Amino acid sequence: MATYNKRGFKSPKPKEVEDIEQNVDIDAKDSTTAGVFNKLDEGASKTEEWVVKNQKYIFGIVGAIALITIGYLMYQKFIVEPKETDAAEEMFTAQQNFQKAIDGTTGQDSLFNAALNGVDGKYGFIKIANEYSGTDAGNLANFYAGVSYLNLGKNTEAITSLDKFKSDDLILSTQAVGLIGDAFAQKNQLKEALEYYIKAAEMNANEMTTPIFLLKAGQTALTLGQKAEALKYFTEIKDKYESAPEARNIDGLIGMTQ
Repeated sequence: MATYNKRGFKSPKPKEVEDIEQNVDIDAKDSTTAGVFNKLDEGASKTEEWVVKNQKYIFGIVGAIALITIGYLMYQKFIVEPKETDAAEEMFTAQQNFQKAIDGTTGQDSLFNAALNGVDGKYGFIKIANEYSGTDAGNLANFYAGVSYLNLGKNTEAITSLDKFKSDDLILSTQAVGLIGDAFAQKNQLKEALEYYIKAAEMNANEMTTPIFLLKAGQTALTLGQKAEALKYFTEIKDKYESAPEARNIDGLIGMTQ
């Protein structure tokens, strides 16, 4: 009798053969997994070896960071804060003399000098700025000193002090720049004065300071014969700050530029 195999037909395998093949597959998988874990173990071992080998270096870095952090906190707590308090206390008498000079009509020079140099054993702005540099009060002392010098006609000293003053307060920082312009104007260095007036006018647009320094910029430009520049600044006052005191006679100034 003839026999044949149907197309695609496979003879069934004995059970023992199937079991062997399954075991081979499982062993292969186990072997692969084991290899992966072995590699991970090797990597972990190398990392541990590196850590052990370099632990002094690692601990040194961690320790340094900790010391810097602790040092900064200690510095703020025991040096900066008491220094700020001392500087503020020293400022009190100097500020009083300064305010009396600003408000008064006589004896202003002596009061400004007292504010700058100190009186009755109290520091003046000069010493406060030097002794307490890095504090808010020391920084503010530079501003007060600059204004005092300016009122005494000591323009070079005024520029130096005002240039040291740095502040996030937009009004004060703008005023400081504009006052440097005033100091240069009093030294008859009009080009430098104009530069600072323009800088002050552009720093922080507001109703208080901007028209003041636009007017000064325009007047200085006009004195320098820069009529087109002067017209620009006067026109800005007329267009944007018509309610400001600086706008009262602005049409007359505009007429001078034409």
